[in-house]
Amino acid sequence: MSSFQDARTLPRDTVLSPDLAIVGGGPAGISLALALAESGQNILLLESGGRTFEADVQKLYEGSQTGVPYIALDGGRLRYLGGSTNHWGGWTRPLDKIDFENRKGMPYFGWPFRRDAIEPYFARAQSLIEAGPWIYDEADNVISGNGPLLRLGPGGIYTSWFQFSRTRDNNLPTHFGDRYQADLIKAARITPLLNANVTAIRLSPDAGRVTQLDVATLSGNRLTVKPRYTVLAAGAIENARLMLASNDVTTAGVGNGNDLVGRFFADHPIPRNVATLVLFDEGISPLYFNNVALPDGAVMRAVLSPRQEFMRAHGVAGSLTTVENEAKLDAFATAAVVTTAQALGVDASHAKAYSLGCGMEMAPDPDRRLTLRTERDALGMPRLNLHMTISDDDFTLFRQTLTELGRQLLAAKSGMLHISYNRRDEWLEAMDWGNHHLGTTRMHGDPKQGVVDANSKVHGIGNLYVAGSSVFPTYGSSNPTLNLVALTLRLADHLKKVMA
Repeated sequence: MSSFQDARTLPRDTVLSPDLAIVGGGPAGISLALALAESGQNILLLESGGRTFEADVQKLYEGSQTGVPYIALDGGRLRYLGGSTNHWGGWTRPLDKIDFENRKGMPYFGWPFRRDAIEPYFARAQSLIEAGPWIYDEADNVISGNGPLLRLGPGGIYTSWFQFSRTRDNNLPTHFGDRYQADLIKAARITPLLNANVTAIRLSPDAGRVTQLDVATLSGNRLTVKPRYTVLAAGAIENARLMLASNDVTTAGVGNGNDLVGRFFADHPIPRNVATLVLFDEGISPLYFNNVALPDGAVMRAVLSPRQEFMRAHGVAGSLTTVENEAKLDAFATAAVVTTAQALGVDASHAKAYSLGCGMEMAPDPDRRLTLRTERDALGMPRLNLHMTISDDDFTLFRQTLTELGRQLLAAKSGMLHISYNRRDEWLEAMDWGNHHLGTTRMHGDPKQGVVDANSKVHGIGNLYVAGSSVFPTYGSSNPTLNLVALTLRLADHLKKVMA
């Protein structure tokens, strides 16, 4: 049985030599360590923070921004054991098959494998995040007792489903640091090391292998780790920063021979009040805007999604449209509803209106990127600047999806839709973000187009891998946690083979 260790208490200049060093104790790092617990390998799990939040540790995330306004870099992640699961909302949904496809007329879209490559790992990932039985888009068959689904005419939009993480005591959601501390301690070959900040990846003179990791604490202690294999699982921002800053052997940084590390950063835009949905009858099922618990333990919420056939035919990116709050109509809108209902020959005397929100998929953009600054943090690491972009096409494609939803409502004579925004400045004024850090070490079979290969190994470096959503080459509209855990479990199987 192992136990948690604190890097601040180890003798200065301690040298550790694990078989595998995992940098980052969030959902990817913890999932990977547990998946390899019985592999016979000695695993060192390096976590920058402790078991609870500390302000001075959180400040290590601070950086600057240019371009489109975005969340402060120290505001989107929590830097202690459990990582982003310490403040996630528990929203869970698998990526769709189309999210892995190379799509005509859509540059940079696609993965180096199909979804079926990670499907065998979904069940285990679902268990780790404690999202209940696997239901998702089969929910239409089991949820009828909770209210009617929105009536839509034939077309490109359908009702799809989120599930939610829930812990054993029915709290939402599962915090990996709390939930899996005991499992990490029980695993004899896993050593979790807290307050251990990796400040440099040291390569061999030919840049073909990682020879050591430099580790520092905020208290001033210094350690060295000499692993056989290393996996970076510190998130899309910190993975990129560490690779870019480790530039003593290759001046562009580790894995950055083609200037791709830090590029293609992405998040899911979540503009508010994107449209007003009006239903001519009594209203809509609470399934659309509440988390509804089923007897089998699943917690579900309905959303409106474009069908994959519609996306292929119209070049539309992914989106998940949510029903939010009941809305009040002004006199002009009320007149429009009455006129439309009369034209359709339906009764709108009990019409109700609702605001719609959404999560959108961004198109990959190499100019949306992280770069190093001259300013340094308390550990001497260069801080980052994020240049954030969002294309007008991202808004245009989502408007096309909303337009299709409105057409199907009219075809079903069930309601109508008013889209709120036409201009870019209107969209940006309503913008919020999902805090889903994606890209920056994107996956591609060609080293000129990606940082890691299909097995998550950094191109050209024999013993360095990257886990988590930083490897996503395209993003879909689903929240990333389930998918990044499944992808990490796939990586675990690969490492079992190469490390044996």
